[in-house]
Amino acid sequence: MGVTTSPATALVAGVDSSTQSCKVTIRDADTGEEVRSASAAHPDGTEVDPERWWEALSDALDRAGGLADVAALAVAGQQHGLVCLDETGAVIRPALLWHDTRSASAAVELIKELGNGDHERGARVWADTVGLVPVASYTITKLRWLADHEPDNASRIAAVCLPHDWLTWRLSGSTSLSDLVTDRSDASGTGYFAAATGEYRRDLLARALGRSETEVADIVLPRVLGPAEAAGTADHIGTGARSEVLIGPGCGDNAGAALGLGLSPGRTLVSVGTSGVVAAVAEAPVADPSGLVAGFADAGGRHLPLACTLNGSRVLDATARVLGVDHDQLSRLALAAAPGADGMTLVPYLVGERTPNLPDSRGRLVGMGLSSMTPENVARAAVEGLLGLLRGAVDAVRAQGVGIDHVTLTGGAARSDALRRLAPGVLGVPVEVPAPGEYVATGAARQAAWVLAGGDAPPAWSAATVDTFDAPEESAVVERYRAAAAELAGET
Repeated sequence: MGVTTSPATALVAGVDSSTQSCKVTIRDADTGEEVRSASAAHPDGTEVDPERWWEALSDALDRAGGLADVAALAVAGQQHGLVCLDETGAVIRPALLWHDTRSASAAVELIKELGNGDHERGARVWADTVGLVPVASYTITKLRWLADHEPDNASRIAAVCLPHDWLTWRLSGSTSLSDLVTDRSDASGTGYFAAATGEYRRDLLARALGRSETEVADIVLPRVLGPAEAAGTADHIGTGARSEVLIGPGCGDNAGAALGLGLSPGRTLVSVGTSGVVAAVAEAPVADPSGLVAGFADAGGRHLPLACTLNGSRVLDATARVLGVDHDQLSRLALAAAPGADGMTLVPYLVGERTPNLPDSRGRLVGMGLSSMTPENVARAAVEGLLGLLRGAVDAVRAQGVGIDHVTLTGGAARSDALRRLAPGVLGVPVEVPAPGEYVATGAARQAAWVLAGGDAPPAWSAATVDTFDAPEESAVVERYRAAAAELAGET
């Protein structure tokens, strides 16, 4: 149930348009207290017609009671998705989403091209130029794939935007491509925007499409707004909505989660949803030539060095399915086994992997024996394997000079008691778990409140209640996982 608000209370709405669904939260602009919320599902797949996002957003807004009493709203969205528009503003083809790996070879080509055939040199140039090294997830590699495999569609491109950009544009009611806007956090994940300088790199856009800079000069790229700069007012958000509803700039989903959790420099997010994410708010940009850590921007004017795994909660989903148990039972089984799962180690590359960059790899369960092949040990190996994968991402971020002395664990998989309790030992740091919540949507709502109030910083909403878990580091488990992952990488 929602809380009761007075007539004078200003309300704001935050939207999380994720891979799997659209979540809406409506909150008190001053305190952050939730008034009401709702969600609607997105279709499965690695490519989606953006119109399905719009239908889900409209549905979720209706289920949340509409926007008649809402003063401002902002949209956080899944990053990297490629939305191509023609000169009329129509979507040219279904959007290619972040977890579509068909552009893996395009990423390799782009790296080598910028290094004049030298992969290592090319990776350094990419990192120094835009703060990241291309992998299949990023927008720029999807543009190259489109140019190579669907040249007719690529030739029709008049504008390129991201999921949250497109939804913000639809909310405004505009049909003019010149009204497309974005923010630093989402733009920094395209591969043709430099977060350190705040500039688009059209030379890289041209390279991706196989054209000259002159030929791409007229392609519209969304205007990059400041953290609290209004994108306009809503004009197309359903019956009964106030015409003066302000629209915030929006942000990428990871930046939204950081804002929703109130992260500041020195605090690190580990989110385990469809993907696994390790992100830390930082004052300075990073440039990692290994490509493991992306130099993204955050939603507050700082930076958000981030490492992302393709495999997250689905590792636990798949293991529960194999064992014929639900998630609570899986957790109890894992906690009933001894650390190390009697020598069994799961390297959980179930859908390929991005960190490390092995898009065509598959997972491996090693160390199986007659005594170790029990449901308890299989469950334990799954949880430890997922955490081992995340430990690699934590170590990669730490290697960029980012201090990590504790983490905040969120995402759907954070509801797993086993994941919470085993995380400190494998990650090697204390773990804080906030109360379950939609922190991406909360971050978008907090941004909307910032746009509404103005000022140099977002409103100081109350921090989420957290449970803290600590345990000695399970060094043997970590080393066994590293060895198994290294062996698999050497064979791939």
